[in-house]
Amino acid sequence: MKVLSTLSVFVAASVSMADFQTTVIASGLASPTGIAVSGAGGGTTVYFTQVPTPGVPGSMGGMNSVNFLTRTSMGVISMGEPEPVNLALSNRGDLYWTCRTAGVILGMDHRTHEVGLVLGGLDMPTGIATYKDELFFTQLPTPGVPGGMNTVNRYADGVVTTLTMGEPEPTDIAVDNQGTAYWTCKSAGVILKRTRDGAVSLVRGMLDNPTGIALDKSGRSLYFTEVPTPGIPGSMGGTNKVWRHDLRTGGLELVHAGDPEPRDIAVAADGAVYWTCTSAGVIVRAARN
Repeated sequence: MKVLSTLSVFVAASVSMADFQTTVIASGLASPTGIAVSGAGGGTTVYFTQVPTPGVPGSMGGMNSVNFLTRTSMGVISMGEPEPVNLALSNRGDLYWTCRTAGVILGMDHRTHEVGLVLGGLDMPTGIATYKDELFFTQLPTPGVPGGMNTVNRYADGVVTTLTMGEPEPTDIAVDNQGTAYWTCKSAGVILKRTRDGAVSLVRGMLDNPTGIALDKSGRSLYFTEVPTPGIPGSMGGTNKVWRHDLRTGGLELVHAGDPEPRDIAVAADGAVYWTCTSAGVIVRAARN
């Protein structure tokens, strides 16, 4: 990893306002998109993608990158891929990301920091999550098309298994400590889940373009973003939001509103919430007061 610089930078349930303090921890970024975090407090490392030239590889002038951010430095892990979208960390610390237009999943070994191909021949892979030695990912060849070719998948022991097929837009995915997968379906306005025994059910409906999704370490809180007005801040009428859903009670808590484009979201071990704001070019951290 090359260090570049030091930082200078619903349904029927009741809704409550959370007491979160938000801080911009990085600015001046080029279309930050996916995000994942490890550690906690001052020892948190944030991994994120920048996609200013989607679909354009480095050999043709593309400037997309996979990056890391600590309290004191920011740097590049990989550069030149055509479209690195979302990220996931394994329990060992290995980093994985989807490269959508290339149809691959790439990974970085936590010991050697070497980047290599994990899985190829995919059809617009987008969301990604880990569980033990398994990878979960979504494919979106026909976004917004009900009954299309979009899938939610699991990769384990060298085999790709299709878990669901035909949803209009399974956008991002998270997996809890029991192996239950949760994903946003953006155009359908829902969050779905699938248990290990294959039961698929609705978690939340009547949402407005749910996009990023993440679980806290306890697996009790589900965080997600809604992006109905991408690129429009609240001061200009934008209605984008960041939410917390309590999986035990079904309660919904508003974490933040007014960002122009809260794309992807992640939760650190200490409960702090991080998200990328793509059009603003920033990463935001929210922690309870």
